[in-house]
Amino acid sequence: MPSKKNKRKRPERPTIHPKNKYSDNPPDFSVLASLYPSLKPFVFYSRDGRPRIDWTDYNSTRELTRVLLLHDHGLNWWIPDGQLCPTVPNRSNYIHWIEDLLSSDIIPKNNNNGDIVRGFDIGTGANCIYPLLGASLLGWTFVGSDVTDVAVEWAEKNVKCNQHISELIEIRKVTDCQGTISIEDSNCGESVNCENKMDGNATVVEEAKLLPSSSFDPPLDMNKYSGPPLLLGVVRDGEKFDFCMCNPPFFETMEEAGLNPKTSCGGTPEEMVCPGGEKAFITCIIEDSVVLKESFRWFTSMVGRKVNLKFLTSKLREVGVTIVKTTEFVQGQTCRWGLAWSFVPPVRKIISPLVQKNSLSFTLEGLQRQFSAFHVLQSIESFFCLGGASCKLNASSFVVDITASNDQCKAILRDEAKHPNGAATCNPLEASHSSSYLHPPSNNLSFCISVFQQIPGTLLVKASLQHGDGPVPGVFSLTIQQLEKTLRCKFCREKATHN
Repeated sequence: MPSKKNKRKRPERPTIHPKNKYSDNPPDFSVLASLYPSLKPFVFYSRDGRPRIDWTDYNSTRELTRVLLLHDHGLNWWIPDGQLCPTVPNRSNYIHWIEDLLSSDIIPKNNNNGDIVRGFDIGTGANCIYPLLGASLLGWTFVGSDVTDVAVEWAEKNVKCNQHISELIEIRKVTDCQGTISIEDSNCGESVNCENKMDGNATVVEEAKLLPSSSFDPPLDMNKYSGPPLLLGVVRDGEKFDFCMCNPPFFETMEEAGLNPKTSCGGTPEEMVCPGGEKAFITCIIEDSVVLKESFRWFTSMVGRKVNLKFLTSKLREVGVTIVKTTEFVQGQTCRWGLAWSFVPPVRKIISPLVQKNSLSFTLEGLQRQFSAFHVLQSIESFFCLGGASCKLNASSFVVDITASNDQCKAILRDEAKHPNGAATCNPLEASHSSSYLHPPSNNLSFCISVFQQIPGTLLVKASLQHGDGPVPGVFSLTIQQLEKTLRCKFCREKATHN
């Protein structure tokens, strides 16, 4: 019985991000110990001869993190005793997931800064791990914020020890004194004495131009976040970021934080604990994001408990976000979840990509009663014939096979722009003897379009490229988008076209 259970669960378990440096090459502790003598005392060998690390030993995990950052990323790094020690592979997963979000076409790209990506790390900690990884791996720029002197001091030190990326990272200290929020800036590209910096002698302190307070005003309760500011009051008026990220305090008490005897990652109360735990903390970020919706393309946070993920996703729907994305991060036996949301209107995509990359589909809802799937099929054929494409309609299987060149697709788009209602028609017999059919153009796109009835009044239209074609997916995608628009105007009831 146990073996059957394992077999069922194993395929469902997420894997490390494919772009992660450690996805194919996990750290070899034996090799690392031979290269870095400081790690050697922390490596032991199991009965089967495999090198191991004692994950319950804070000094062991900290030294491993230092060596991995140096060996695999060229980063000099250290943190004092007790500060939260990150695991490099897991933090890299988060970075690469954000990379996926930014490179996707879900929402419009921000071209104001060219190719420069700007991130905001909420509670960067003494380890400053996300800015260091993001800057070294991808060349991103960062603002990392934190509230404690020790965290800011060591984050600055870790940035300044890596001159090749120091100009990309700004450490911003946040203080909350009787309602007056001030922000201390650190230009990490300059040589500054960190010891003097902490007593204020070398730090310029200025009152932040505060953004409007959140419109949320729920009654006070123990589960409401009441700590230092997270985004509001820290992000300045007029600042723009591509994303924010956060490794929130997962727990409500330090006793709760110490319940896992299998690991020792350290962590101060400020890093590990807040009233209401991660649910209250991330809820505050959500509330701040409503006010700062114009300042970020993506808001993201790590989540430690799946039950909280469900609550937070529901909260996001309440505040009217346009996109919610989730993922799961896997590191050994530890699972964390990623939560991302945006208020940016998504790029208008009529098509929803199916499992296959070369397939696109859309639904026609509210089909008028006088029209059937066959009428739609004929209209699809006419749509492409008018542009000179060769078409072959198979009425028995409700499929139209189409061959069109790139130029013919562009001609179809131009013609449909002139006749948006799809009023023009085509004689299928004439189309079958067109010059494009007799002399097929070079660089053809060959695809078929199928029509399926899902429920009465609703049709699924699926377009599939044939023979692995896909050199010009852009024009193919635009053509199918235009097809949907034409079919909607012609066959669907007017209310179905309303936003």
